Amino acid sequence: MLLSLEPRGQQSRAMLWLSPLLAALLTLASGSLLFALLGHDPLDTLHTLLVAPLADWYGVSELLVKALPILLCALGLAVAYQARIWNIGAEGQLLLGALAGSAMALQLLDWDSRWALLWVVAAGTAAGAAWAGLSAWLRTVFNANEILTSIMLNYIALNLLLFFVHGPLKDPAGFNFPESAMFGDASRLPLLGDDGRLHAGLYLALLTLAAVWVLLHRSFLGFQIKVLGLDRRAAGFVGFREKRLVWFALLLSGALAGLAGVGEVAGPIGQLVPQVSPGYGYAAITVAFLGRLNPLGILAASLLMALLYLGGEHAQMAMNLPQAITQLFQGLMLFFLLACDVLILYRPRLQLNWGRRSALKQVVA
Repeated sequence: MLLSLEPRGQQSRAMLWLSPLLAALLTLASGSLLFALLGHDPLDTLHTLLVAPLADWYGVSELLVKALPILLCALGLAVAYQARIWNIGAEGQLLLGALAGSAMALQLLDWDSRWALLWVVAAGTAAGAAWAGLSAWLRTVFNANEILTSIMLNYIALNLLLFFVHGPLKDPAGFNFPESAMFGDASRLPLLGDDGRLHAGLYLALLTLAAVWVLLHRSFLGFQIKVLGLDRRAAGFVGFREKRLVWFALLLSGALAGLAGVGEVAGPIGQLVPQVSPGYGYAAITVAFLGRLNPLGILAASLLMALLYLGGEHAQMAMNLPQAITQLFQGLMLFFLLACDVLILYRPRLQLNWGRRSALKQVVA
């Protein structure tokens, strides 16, 4: 017996947009079952995970702080994925952005001018773009698969960060802890209030959100990207340059991931540490697909993913749940999203193999 998938005659656009909501509901149901098997009250656990972290303004501000890097990474990935360019390296590009921005900030400790912050942000953004440019170069010159190259570059970026934070950039007055010196005030993103860690990176993220929406929905370049993703041969026939679009999509994706990284070290952290990212770049992949590669949908999905990070930390402290609960929910959500999409786009059918069919015919005869 063989299970096959046949494309449906008509695709329901409404169901495609409701698929992320259905995936979220299935994730909550599976999580509740898991909590019950672990001996926890499902409703109480879900309340601790998803509601209690937002009980006050500080919790809301922390939600936004965690959503900003995810949002920036996911917006860049959405541009690449629209062109069917599968950048899996946002995590490494984020780490390189944090590393380069930190190196610049440590060189400008004595600066009092706000130009220092501009140089720090520019260095981190350029480093993220350059790191993604390696995948673009390998693809356009050697036809290397960007999935493999970008994900392998993640591990190189992580080890580069660990080398520098344990070596050249380690604070000599830091009691041998693997961390850099604190950045100067001129190199830090200003806080938006006294209660919480929310910083001016919020304005950068909202500006980026608007720019990416205009790019994808109101520009000829965005139209070229979509055509390239739908049919590469058709894009070539009408004169769209594939290599140039590949470079643009990957450089923009890397630049936004680098901006997310430098926003972390120049914002809530204030220094370079090994734990710059708990996996924001990988989470952004799920967020991009949850948001249907639409900037507004990505905004909502980023807030949901940030809530999982925040709620996971809260549940770990309040209920002694493992830290991996966040990654578990991320994996469940992605699994159910892909499963829902497959069943919406394809119709499953059971088929008997030919040998068994002929045997059945002989028996019937």
